[in-house]
Amino acid sequence: MIDFEEELKKFHPSLEVEDAEEAIYNQDLTDMADLLIKMVEKNNKTEE
Repeated sequence: MIDFEEELKKFHPSLEVEDAEEAIYNQDLTDMADLLIKMVEKNNKTEE
């Protein structure tokens, strides 16, 4: 049987849209496009 009182204690409200957006954008995440740009820049510097 589900103990609703216990489940309510575990509940954490989700972030509001603005807060979630800020939390996501404040993370420094490197994606494949960033890696490719760095590789091309590094390659261009070594060729000069």
